[in-house]
Amino acid sequence: MKMGKKIIYILIGVIATLLVLGIMSPYILKSLGFHPDYEGEEFDLKGKKALIVTTSHGVLNKPGETDGPATGVFASEMTIPYYEFFDANMDVDLASIKGGEIPIDPFSFRRALQSDQDKRYLEDEAFQAKTRNSIRIDEIDIKEYDVVFFAGGWGAAYDMASETMGKRVSDAYYNSDILFGSVCHGALAFTEARDSTGEYLVKGRTMTGVTQKQLQQFGIEFTPKHPEEELTKAGANYQANHKRVDPFATLTVMDEEKRFITGQNQNSSHETAQLIMKVLNEK
Repeated sequence: MKMGKKIIYILIGVIATLLVLGIMSPYILKSLGFHPDYEGEEFDLKGKKALIVTTSHGVLNKPGETDGPATGVFASEMTIPYYEFFDANMDVDLASIKGGEIPIDPFSFRRALQSDQDKRYLEDEAFQAKTRNSIRIDEIDIKEYDVVFFAGGWGAAYDMASETMGKRVSDAYYNSDILFGSVCHGALAFTEARDSTGEYLVKGRTMTGVTQKQLQQFGIEFTPKHPEEELTKAGANYQANHKRVDPFATLTVMDEEKRFITGQNQNSSHETAQLIMKVLNEK
């Protein structure tokens, strides 16, 4: 009987500990650097237009496979820049590679990982309607925007880097004064762009994106394109911050021409969007 009571007490203790950890997990992760608080400037950019571009790929699979764990855009890498631009009175459109419904990584909506902007999104019917009916990127002239921001997430590793996207970025770079931004895997959108001499457009530019270390620490077995590797191959001056666990690190950098502003990972979303707006406001 005493042994039975002891087991019950142990089970109660374990359950209570798990409940406390479940309640406290968002605060614990934030204290370690995940989705850190960011006190930004207030901007009024009424009349300016921003476009956020996401992946259309929703499965972690290998070549020849059609099934796998669900993925897509990492929610905060879309929601944070969206609300930064929206709250600055910018007109914000949402596009994806194929158009239509945007796959959002369900992992990013777990309570412990949600940003405040993710919670706001889940109550925002207008924003949700945009994610269900995103514009196909091929149907947009991105030169009509003041800012084009490429969101990341594992899905972007499959469809963000392409010759077509590279040509679109190059065309906008040479025929407008557009500002380009990205976080995490979104930087892959720049890796196939070429300059007027045929060299990679990112060559010599200071840029960042998610690290190989973060990829490994999340235990992702396969994705076809990795920002650190692809930016380095294209000749960019790749920069990153590291911690024992890279998902808690963050960095935002701007190239010397002030045309490309890139963030390392989900933690960099606020600062990257803020720096973009600061540059835009100073034009």
